[in-house]
Amino acid sequence: MKCDVIINGGGPVGMGLAIELAQRGCDVTVIERYHKPQPIPKGQNLTQRTTEHFHFWGCEAALRSAHPIPEGGGIGGLTVYGTLLGDHAQNWLDRSKVGQFYHTRHARLPQYVTERVLRDRVAELPNIEVRYGFEGVALAQDQNGVTLEIARRGGTSTESLRARYLVGCDGSHSFVRKAAGITETREDHERQMALLVFESEELDRLLARYPGKAFYNVLNPENDGYWWFFGRVDHGRSWFFHAPVPTGTTAENYDFAALLHRAVGQRFDLRLDHVGFWDMRFSLADQYRKGRVFIAGDAAHSHPPYGGYGVNSGLEDAVNLGWKLAATGAGWGSEALLDSYQEERRAVFESTARDFIARFIEQDRAFLEQYDPVRNEAAFRDAWARRADMDEVVNFAPNYAGSSIVSGSGGQPGARGDHCFKARAGHHLAPAPVNGAGHLYDALGPWFTLFIFDGDVGARAHRFRTAAAALALPLVIRHLPDPALAERYGAAAVLVRPDQFVAWAGSDGVAAEILGAAIAVQDSVLRERMSDS
Repeated sequence: MKCDVIINGGGPVGMGLAIELAQRGCDVTVIERYHKPQPIPKGQNLTQRTTEHFHFWGCEAALRSAHPIPEGGGIGGLTVYGTLLGDHAQNWLDRSKVGQFYHTRHARLPQYVTERVLRDRVAELPNIEVRYGFEGVALAQDQNGVTLEIARRGGTSTESLRARYLVGCDGSHSFVRKAAGITETREDHERQMALLVFESEELDRLLARYPGKAFYNVLNPENDGYWWFFGRVDHGRSWFFHAPVPTGTTAENYDFAALLHRAVGQRFDLRLDHVGFWDMRFSLADQYRKGRVFIAGDAAHSHPPYGGYGVNSGLEDAVNLGWKLAATGAGWGSEALLDSYQEERRAVFESTARDFIARFIEQDRAFLEQYDPVRNEAAFRDAWARRADMDEVVNFAPNYAGSSIVSGSGGQPGARGDHCFKARAGHHLAPAPVNGAGHLYDALGPWFTLFIFDGDVGARAHRFRTAAAALALPLVIRHLPDPALAERYGAAAVLVRPDQFVAWAGSDGVAAEILGAAIAVQDSVLRERMSDS
């Protein structure tokens, strides 16, 4: 069959990308090896930005109801010194601190539950075909498209699929990345890590002292800055646990129950359900695109599961790439627009790994080497209190400042920033109430949206409509004459991209140049199109 895009890998990133593309008019085929989501609890923390995607994908309500949190259960985090039941604890990754800057609330649920929500939404969209039980085994591309050979998992016979583009969302061992000849750079910490899944109602009772918490980071000097990391799978019984273990550890030669008792700080009843292993490393693809082949999610980048950055980063990849592929397929995007996917998203992950995850490990190692409540309790308590001010949630603000497809911004794309209501080119658009009824996000169009907050609507709207028509760019113009909105956003007008990032904000500017930059149309092409209009 023929389709616009083939996606190899139907995990959350692949299914999210399929929805993004299908809702923008693309025909999509998803190749997914597993008939059912794999029941390993990972990717649990969904940020407010991620739940915004579910809102626009039409399945936020389904996400909220898929894994209900019991009254008082909560989804917050905690950092504890020594053992899980130790004397020194503080809040960790409190996402509610930035809630006002997003349109939706954050969520917490196992990745396999998230996948079921996405699969159900995919099934509602007629322009998505999913081939469950299949996997890609060979690919070839030419100037017109990509051919993917697929085989039933465990089988030998193959069939060919053809599309304009192929996206590998097939995990850290990505077949697509390797087959396309995309190399990756690794930073290996040379640590073997264990992942345990276990059941314990007694641990739930022991942790009643910390109401509203769902994940727990234990800093212990014996781990050299790496974590004992506990998380609830559900509230009351099931848990997961990550921990560094000696090289060569297997499920048979190590006492994992004793490790859990040591990490908690006392013995407790438990039933071990799963033992797995992973290597502590960072990997980053050297490019996210090769011709008509793209990679996203863990296929493009992977890192230790510290801080909930993995699935959130992958879903942001899907949204960023999705609208650009759809725009190019519709004829108004460009090759340079497709190139901007790597420009923006690779830089953000590189910053995420460097400025957050790796820095967690370095700072924790330095803290544990310098401070000990037994040696000097006063110094420890003072340093421990200062750690509470190192709020990574506030500082984690992925942005595309300096990108080639935003106007009037300096710097470069990255993950470190701040949160504010001012509309800044390359940054996420904060929401706002509109005239006491409704919300600005409800006024967003499906593609580009120009908000005009002052009275100069006629001439400005005409200039933008003329430029958009010449570029064949779908643009919705919303006139919301409200001084409060102009003050909140610090601009008389704001141009918003299809992914809810600001492409331009200001009062003056040449509409054709602003819109041309937003879709990476070269100046020569822009002048030619404008002269023909």
